[in-house]
Amino acid sequence: MNKNISTVYIASDHRGVGLKLYLINMLNAAGYTVVNLGTDDPNSMVDYPDVAAGLANAMAEDKLSRGIIICGTGAGVTIAANRYRHIRASRCSNPSQARDDRFHDDTNVLSLAADDLDIEVAFLTAQAFLESPFDAIERRIRRIEKIS
Repeated sequence: MNKNISTVYIASDHRGVGLKLYLINMLNAAGYTVVNLGTDDPNSMVDYPDVAAGLANAMAEDKLSRGIIICGTGAGVTIAANRYRHIRASRCSNPSQARDDRFHDDTNVLSLAADDLDIEVAFLTAQAFLESPFDAIERRIRRIEKIS
């Protein structure tokens, strides 16, 4: 468990509810403080831009937090989350991608595709995202400052 993370905020639209609830249980068991931002109803037909806004707002005041956001394809929530300057969301489908995106780009939100990912692979991907460091060398910091 990464002790430098204060909170893991997690949110999904209706298509991601099952995966989100599984990840909450697994991350709690791993010792993370997880805040469920909803939805918990697979029949609620929540719009993914609203889900992304809720996650971005929660993370705005908590610089040590990370986020996980889920929709059917992972694309919608990624696009919506990246509208916020303090969010660097990346859609990952395996642990290697998650490690690389953290290391090179200091991603702070992991986007997952509920329709495409095996739940165990999704957990391993989330774990890699949460445990991987950012390689804070000058050129990477400079690049991130240009987008943040």
